[in-house]
Amino acid sequence: MKKRKFEDWEFEQVQKEFGYKRYYKNFALLETWQACQESINSAETERLEQLRERLFYYAETWNEDELKFMFISQLVELVNFYSEHYKIFTQRKFAAVIGEWEVNGVVDFVVANGLQNPSQPFFFLHEYKQERKRDNDPLGQLLMEMVVAQHQNEPKIPLYGCYVVGRNYFFVVLHGQEYSVSNAYNAASSSDIISIFRMFRFVKRYIEELSNPRP
Repeated sequence: MKKRKFEDWEFEQVQKEFGYKRYYKNFALLETWQACQESINSAETERLEQLRERLFYYAETWNEDELKFMFISQLVELVNFYSEHYKIFTQRKFAAVIGEWEVNGVVDFVVANGLQNPSQPFFFLHEYKQERKRDNDPLGQLLMEMVVAQHQNEPKIPLYGCYVVGRNYFFVVLHGQEYSVSNAYNAASSSDIISIFRMFRFVKRYIEELSNPRP
């Protein structure tokens, strides 16, 4: 049995070892996500502008914890990923045996069913890397986390993810053996931070619809 941690994977290795295919265009799930027009009120718009301005001035100087605490956590809190059916989990261990590989590691942030432990994951947020530091492949690591979750989930639903490098947000959708990645959204841009927030809110609505199916 071969073993490898999440942080040691590159996206090309994930594709070769497990037969995944990346689409660079015309991936309907990602296009729908990017085109979403979730509602946003004036108070939220004002708060997003405050956060955007803070990121604009400090993105190049924050370390990882500062980026997480001063910006990402407050952006996510505005979305409010909490209900009786799902919540945020951070720094949780995930592991799976996939073929000849035993894959494991710690997931930075995941929205999932469960109270004490995540059961069915829906959305991953990964990296928190500061602007000038990058010592691994953030897409490879996020993708491998999502693949592990995919093997644990029943039913096999589309999984959503996002990795963050400083002010840049990249959105990822995985479904079946196929996935796609967005271009960067710059959270220090007034228009992009609105788009980022709407895409997070889209995920919240998606999770609610799965967690509270209508009769």
